[in-house]
Amino acid sequence: MAFRIRAANPDDLDQLYEMAKLGGSGFTNLPADKASLAAKLARAAAAYADPRDSLPGGPGDELFVTILENTQTGDVRGTAQIFACVGHSHPFYSYRLTTLTQHSKELNRTVRAEMLHLVTDLEGSSEVGGLFLHPGERAGGLGLLLARSRYLFIAMHRGRFGPRILAELRGVIDERGGSAFWDAVGGKFFGMGFHEADHFNALNGHQFIADLMPKHPVYVAMLPEAARTAIGMPHPNGRPAMRMLENEGFAYEGYVDIFDGGPTMAARTDQVRSIADAREAAIAHVAAPEGSGPARKVLVATGRLADFRCTLGEVADGPDGLVLDPISAAALDVRAGDTVWHVAR
Repeated sequence: MAFRIRAANPDDLDQLYEMAKLGGSGFTNLPADKASLAAKLARAAAAYADPRDSLPGGPGDELFVTILENTQTGDVRGTAQIFACVGHSHPFYSYRLTTLTQHSKELNRTVRAEMLHLVTDLEGSSEVGGLFLHPGERAGGLGLLLARSRYLFIAMHRGRFGPRILAELRGVIDERGGSAFWDAVGGKFFGMGFHEADHFNALNGHQFIADLMPKHPVYVAMLPEAARTAIGMPHPNGRPAMRMLENEGFAYEGYVDIFDGGPTMAARTDQVRSIADAREAAIAHVAAPEGSGPARKVLVATGRLADFRCTLGEVADGPDGLVLDPISAAALDVRAGDTVWHVAR
């Protein structure tokens, strides 16, 4: 059974909606709302249709949506998103965790207080997000394919993305779908529970945060213990994703999500491993790599913009150039003479 990543299109709406209903609370980028998903697909279609290598003034407010597809059945089994530039049209808010140190000579005591500051420091970054894999496919490396294919897309279209890239990880959510962090911070000012606020944000954006969120720092010590321990902690289901990001060179730098307190991971775009190590090559032969030289397991991709396709495969360096295995070649619809990008799996 072969799978590939491809560019999403408006015809994927129904299957994408069915997957979104499986996501639960906290998946802001994949709301279970058909109108919102249709708008995302339309926005992505416009981004894919722009053929420019780069945009005047730098990356724009573009969204690229990709789909994990079973090539035999055509079923959509996962999705992921890339935002070319956050904060381009609307403020991109985060909390930044900082430490204030104060000393009293009279008491001979030094006190260090952690504080959360509402900031827009990350504006201008690109963002990878909206990743969701169908529960029935969470094996066999498909999550890795879905996540890392985005970096190959960025490498292949580098001029459309910013100098820094970030990923917001889902924070700690309790069994009722609530967030102790939200209840202790944002919930005090908005008069709505976490699920309602998160859903409103998914459909309407961050502007209501700018309108109502207090701008003064929040002293962490004044929060309930459950809220304090949630700061910078990923949802248990998100820990493998955090490790995957760390393997790519992302790091937690004290920025957290304003809704659930989950960590924001960041890296310099050109230093992300799958971007820095990506290589372009022409296919010399489509054949079993074992017959040509040492075979390497890779992510391999081809096509520009709406024609983008990516899969897991094997390559080898033959006497005449790159050898690609037939299953991958079929999934990508490539043949000898075509150009692909690849990076070690």
